[in-house]
Amino acid sequence: MKEITKEVYLKWYEDMLLWRKFEDKLAALYIQQKVRGFLHLYNGQEAVLAGALHAMDLTKDKMITAYRNHVQPIGMGVDPRRVMAELLGKATGTSKGMGGSMHIFSKEHRFYGGHGIVGGQIPVGAGLAFADKYFETGGVTMTYFGDGAARQGSLHEAFNMAMLWKLPVVFIVENNGYAMGTSVERTANHTDIWKLGLGYDMPCGPVDGMNPVKVAEAMTEAIDRARRGDGPTFLEMKTYRYRGHSMSDAQLYRSKEEVEEYKKIDPITQVLDVITDQKFATPEEIEVIDQRVKDLVEECVKFAEESPYPELQQLYDVVYAQEDYPFTPHKL
Repeated sequence: MKEITKEVYLKWYEDMLLWRKFEDKLAALYIQQKVRGFLHLYNGQEAVLAGALHAMDLTKDKMITAYRNHVQPIGMGVDPRRVMAELLGKATGTSKGMGGSMHIFSKEHRFYGGHGIVGGQIPVGAGLAFADKYFETGGVTMTYFGDGAARQGSLHEAFNMAMLWKLPVVFIVENNGYAMGTSVERTANHTDIWKLGLGYDMPCGPVDGMNPVKVAEAMTEAIDRARRGDGPTFLEMKTYRYRGHSMSDAQLYRSKEEVEEYKKIDPITQVLDVITDQKFATPEEIEVIDQRVKDLVEECVKFAEESPYPELQQLYDVVYAQEDYPFTPHKL
């Protein structure tokens, strides 16, 4: 595994803090009705992304996930201003304002969504990996989904084909305890989701998804296996979300005390504790990072709010691709 240095810890802290504050700002904008529709936030799960990015090669590896997908593209290199603009439905957004919260996408940075259909991205992730194997790119696809999506039939079809063809894919279930408002204990007669891989002789196991070091270790092993041509791995990241399934979730299925217990092992706090204990940064240097994150989030909001909404014509330009289509002129 790539060495986890002082610089890595400082990057983890700044990245995870940015992701947390970005999502907090989105929650505020949603209440102000500047973000419409559904909004699914990532608060508490940041270590899953931070550890994975440490293990990935961002020059060729891909990522695909479900609809809790705002901060992943930022981690992959997408300008956070464009992500914010997309969430506000602006033409400067990653999908020109037409995808919104659940459909962030960047082919340039190898982030393939953002999918609203539960479990729909699982076979698509296997397909991306098939393309990498076919064209011998050396890339590996990280395919994320939630614990609810693990109960979809598409998972089994994708697992079977991925093992049969030894596809370079890592399947990751982010088990945050609840599929919408339904606890894992109520969705199946087993709670160790990672064991689903055993039926396909797929290497699999649980991971502490609140600790980026543990995530990085597990992801490095899985990515190395895939890159060698030995096929997929299935990892269960045991994590937790502090907010509801979406902003419309009243969270009646869990207690405030349960949430507070998980906050005691907050991934950002864990990283900050290491930075403090190892004297990687002074309190003043931490304050500089905090202010830099705050300023960037405000810059994202300013950019998004000042950006124009898409023109009506765009509705047709993004649907009809053929040049000789007789009814609408094309601008894109």
